[in-house]
Amino acid sequence: MIDPVELQVLTGALRAICEEMGALLVRSAHSANIKERRDASTALFDPSGEMVMQAEHIPVHLGAMPAAVAAVLHEDHAPGRAWILNDPYAGGTHLPDITVILPVFAAAKHEELIAFAASRAHHADVGGPTPGSMPADSRTLADEGVVISPRVLDERAIAELSEQMRQPAQRRADLRAQLAAGRAGARRLLELYDRVGAATLREAFAAVLDYAERRTRACIRELGDGTRRATDVLETQAGDLEITLEATIEGEEIVLDFAGSAPQHDGNLNCPLAVTRSACYFAIRVLTDPDIPPSAGAYRPVEVRAPVGSILNARPPAAVAAGNVETSSRVADVVMRAFGRALGQGTMNNLTLGSDEIAYYETTGGGQGACPDADGPSGVHVAMSNTLNTPVEALELEFPLRVTRYELRRGSGGAGRYRGGDGVVRELEALAPLHYSLITERRRHAPAGADGGSPGRPGRNLLDGEELPAKTVGELAPGQRLRIETPGGGGHGAPDR
Repeated sequence: MIDPVELQVLTGALRAICEEMGALLVRSAHSANIKERRDASTALFDPSGEMVMQAEHIPVHLGAMPAAVAAVLHEDHAPGRAWILNDPYAGGTHLPDITVILPVFAAAKHEELIAFAASRAHHADVGGPTPGSMPADSRTLADEGVVISPRVLDERAIAELSEQMRQPAQRRADLRAQLAAGRAGARRLLELYDRVGAATLREAFAAVLDYAERRTRACIRELGDGTRRATDVLETQAGDLEITLEATIEGEEIVLDFAGSAPQHDGNLNCPLAVTRSACYFAIRVLTDPDIPPSAGAYRPVEVRAPVGSILNARPPAAVAAGNVETSSRVADVVMRAFGRALGQGTMNNLTLGSDEIAYYETTGGGQGACPDADGPSGVHVAMSNTLNTPVEALELEFPLRVTRYELRRGSGGAGRYRGGDGVVRELEALAPLHYSLITERRRHAPAGADGGSPGRPGRNLLDGEELPAKTVGELAPGQRLRIETPGGGGHGAPDR
């Protein structure tokens, strides 16, 4: 039996492997979206497909990655045979998020599968009619790009897939970076295997999962039995789509039931169930203890229910481009709201710009909700995103764009005993003809405060000073300026008099 000290050492070793995988992926990638914004995630899984450890990267990726490993679990595995997928209805989330999975076999005994090393990265383009493959007006998967059902990833596959996408050389480089990350993870895991032995490594996997489960159960018990309810909405041109939650705690377990939420959308705000689960897992992690080892064990006490055919458990071939980024944010919000937390900006403020030659994708940070004992942070990516911004220097060097304003949106955070964080203002000037797609939220409905705190200010999208809808597509001529003002976070507690 592994003693507590050894367990902590091995947990640290597994976490370090995931972090190294992520660092290698970021440093090897060619696209700004991965190398600058770090829109990528890495994780390790045991032979049965349970996530043993992840790096602290993108929450919407990591909670959904177990579905990707499950999608290839029963394939014919062999040393060095990697797998690739992005199909939202077969282990993926939305099409730009491509997952690469590498089985890890013991060096001395190749027939012994000991783990899987996986990475997921948001590629700047995966084909389709819209540069950047994030159309605001898509209605089916066919409108959003190349759908990759689980298949072997080799040089032939890399060439075949990349040629269907814009900037194929960059796509090839990013896919090879993901392969390199998986191989690095496999190499480090085999070093650990050689050092501690097969039996200890298997025991360590099980112990990490059980330890995370015990700690999560203890935290859920402290939240107290009972049923909490909350609702929130997503914004469409035709009106609002409601998300309804009933959260029930009994002892050490929690059920998050989304019965009554809006039916499947004819646009692209739909989520595969894996994305809904991912958002719930993130919220529970925030409500319990973020120091709990990030593994599948932490999710064992959590049951997520969403009706088949609803916006949170969509059926193919429904479009999902916005579901992964915006609906996931709202799911996390509604869970937090049920437990009395002030809400952050609740949107990733997605912008894609491009042509047949280039594709630029950006999410923009904003204000976050205040805590019961502290102001909310300003101008940051948290919640389901957790990326960086593209630095101005890198953006202007690589794309025909000029950043004309980038600053905090002062006073956009909600008032309260503790204030919500402020959003940001980011304005871009086109230097060449470009197509744009905007997928944003919280333009009509402000992020709510809590316990008497005021809501944050809603966001705005403007083209040359004229307001744009929350979700829209269009063309930019050289000299035109697109401006995004992101929402502020809600305040917590009634303001002191």
